[in-house]
Amino acid sequence: MNWIWIPIILVGILVIIPMIVNSFLRSVDAGTIRMVSWLNGRTAIYRGPGKSWEVPLFTTGTTLSSKAINVDLDITDQTADLDQTGTPQPIKVQVLASAIVSVGETDTMIKTAANRFFSKPEGEQLNILIDLLSSSGRRAINLLTHDQLFSAKTTPRLPVGMTGTALMEHAPELPVSRAVDAAEDDDDPLAIIIRKACSRELTDLGLAFNSLNIKVVQSEVAEARRRMSAAEAQASADIVSAQQARRAKEAQLEAEREISNKQRELEQTRAANAALIAQAEVARQEALGNQRIAELEATQIAQARADAERIKIQAFAAAEAEAIRIRTVAEATAESIRKVNESIQHGGESYFRYRQIEMLPDIAPVIADALAKARMVTISSDGSAPEGTANNISGVIQTVLAAQLVGRSGLLADGDGVPAADGNGRIGAAV
Repeated sequence: MNWIWIPIILVGILVIIPMIVNSFLRSVDAGTIRMVSWLNGRTAIYRGPGKSWEVPLFTTGTTLSSKAINVDLDITDQTADLDQTGTPQPIKVQVLASAIVSVGETDTMIKTAANRFFSKPEGEQLNILIDLLSSSGRRAINLLTHDQLFSAKTTPRLPVGMTGTALMEHAPELPVSRAVDAAEDDDDPLAIIIRKACSRELTDLGLAFNSLNIKVVQSEVAEARRRMSAAEAQASADIVSAQQARRAKEAQLEAEREISNKQRELEQTRAANAALIAQAEVARQEALGNQRIAELEATQIAQARADAERIKIQAFAAAEAEAIRIRTVAEATAESIRKVNESIQHGGESYFRYRQIEMLPDIAPVIADALAKARMVTISSDGSAPEGTANNISGVIQTVLAAQLVGRSGLLADGDGVPAADGNGRIGAAV
């Protein structure tokens, strides 16, 4: 039996006890506030996220929303403008804005909001906020001029030391231009006045004013000024555009003039460069011509030198060959003459006569013709003219025979073409 109670006790510890504890602790979500009232009248407030301590049958709990409430406002009223004489001249304006309110931070404001605001239906809650904020907005519009609504930066500040409460208490007594409590870090007078004006009413409901966002401020004057500003801006833009177009045209003309000057300078430079190039080309052609002439002259000189050297070599070779030939011929002639002389010496006068007789048929006609044409006169003092003439003719015949003899033997004659003979009639004495 003891083993049976153990599981029962474990189940009670693990299941029943957590269920009992959970019934005393309740979750409070983020963005909500849990109010728990006890029998003795004490109220505990729990802000989420967290847990609230509640005891069934002894406590009563209520959940409130701590989220910000966004309220759209459409306010139409008249401004506090005055003419030059101080007569009121209000301007109708329409302000579209959105306000954000939420539950107060203190426990007192939370209790007030639970009793005075959240106890009403949601539709009525929103209407209350719209009416409250709209009335505050209208009062703010009635305290501001048209220019102050559209130009928060130029709004005058209140004297130092005057608070928002003093503003609301003395607003009817203050001038319109000083009806704004401009805080150090807030330059929007409409939002300041609305916040100051509705702060007391919201506090009575347990709510706090967080912020006011001015979406649009519309008026016929503002629209006219906007159109005028747009027209002025358009005119200014047109003037600026015309000035820019004129400046652009002037700049274009100046640029074109500069371009024309640059082009003219470029053409002049090109012409000068072309002239320099032409001169350089002429000089180059002249240099090339001179170079070619020099090369041609050098080639001709080299060719002449080569030809002279070649002619010199040829002449030297020809002279050497001619000298060799002459020496050979001279040696051969001398040898022939020597042999003829030897023959004459050995054969004596008989050999010579034999040769004369042998060659007589060849030379007889020539001698006869020569004698026929010759006109010889022989003068002798001793009376032996006929014998002298016969001897001279015999000498000539011997000479011609000797020449013919040498020619037939294949020998060359001396410089006169006739072999020389000494006084005794022997050939070869002159060689």
